[in-house]
Amino acid sequence: MYADVAVIGGGASGYASAVEIAEACPDTEIVIVERLLRTGKKLTATGNGKCNLSNKSLKAENYHGSVDAMKIIRKTPDYNDFFVRKMDIMCVSGSEGREGGIYPHSNSSATVVNAFRLKLDSLGVKEICDFEVKGISQKNGKYILTSEKDEIVCRKVIIACGGYAGTSFGTDGSMLRILKNMGYKTAKICPAVAPLRVSPDRLKGLKGVRAKGKISAVSDGKVLKTETGEIQFNENNISGICVFNLAYLFQKYEGKMKLRADLLPETDENNLTIYLERVRKNRSEYNIDELLTGIFVKNLAVYLVKNTLRRPMTDKINSVTDNEIKKLVKVIKCLEFEVTGCSPWQNAQATCGGIISECITENLESRLHKGIYFCGEILDTVGDCGGYNLQWAWSSGIWAGRNCAESLKGGKR
Repeated sequence: MYADVAVIGGGASGYASAVEIAEACPDTEIVIVERLLRTGKKLTATGNGKCNLSNKSLKAENYHGSVDAMKIIRKTPDYNDFFVRKMDIMCVSGSEGREGGIYPHSNSSATVVNAFRLKLDSLGVKEICDFEVKGISQKNGKYILTSEKDEIVCRKVIIACGGYAGTSFGTDGSMLRILKNMGYKTAKICPAVAPLRVSPDRLKGLKGVRAKGKISAVSDGKVLKTETGEIQFNENNISGICVFNLAYLFQKYEGKMKLRADLLPETDENNLTIYLERVRKNRSEYNIDELLTGIFVKNLAVYLVKNTLRRPMTDKINSVTDNEIKKLVKVIKCLEFEVTGCSPWQNAQATCGGIISECITENLESRLHKGIYFCGEILDTVGDCGGYNLQWAWSSGIWAGRNCAESLKGGKR
């Protein structure tokens, strides 16, 4: 089969790039090549099926990696121009995940996928599903995409097939392996926007507990980044959006990173000490497992007292010493866990690492193979949780598509 442009990957960035090229070059033959039986599968699952399209507050600090995401985002339409005016998707601002999140009014990602399908169909963009690209080669100035059964010959290629995260949605990292064999360099690959693993022994008694607070990534005593939100304790990991936004740091600080939680950030140590001294007086004849009742849920309250004071829970509260109260205050304000790893790829929302910036131009074109463009998660940039990764997908897809279209206008078939 022949096409002017083959977009590898039928996801968010692939959709956006195909729309951009088709509108700019209406007579161009464009195909979206997807390894699954249908396109848009990962997109339908984003935001727990609600599709957090973007965020009202987009800043450089929300993106991490060698590729400057904000430089490209600033050159492309905002959510209102792209989704509302171009894609006819009505949007609303919600507070799911992070304040300022942008969602489809329907609160359903299926709405977004269906709108893209209508748009692509109206523009004449074709889809070829169940086509897993096994190799990319060049012959007579054209690119050849090969699968086990067939091949596609094309002038230009947009690589928009994601990284490793979300393996059940078709993004298994196979394209990154192909690209490495073609000479491309990648940053260290690891899960991002994901839970962080800690020793299960440190989490005994905490499974299922959720607590609002501040949590920091710490290495060699230095605070790397702090997030605020709901901290979720599981059997062998710590989760929650605030933790997701620290996971990318594991790429650099593997083996020397801790999570430090302040479980009562609105209260300083002095006031917390005074509070517990008053509780000791008022509940003097109760067992010490009731010392933190009124502050935390039962499981967390018992965990803190038991693991800090290390004495029978049947001891009376009036037996707790001043030093023990100070020790407990320190733990509440600074509860630490050694990070032992990231969660598996199936639990990650994004990939940290990818094709590094030195392999591409400002137009997202390959420096190694003219006519190949990159967009989305396959590049070395990852955003925080809250619509930032989808915004990168749209913007990078639009930017790659726009520049690919310009090159088509200047070339010959």
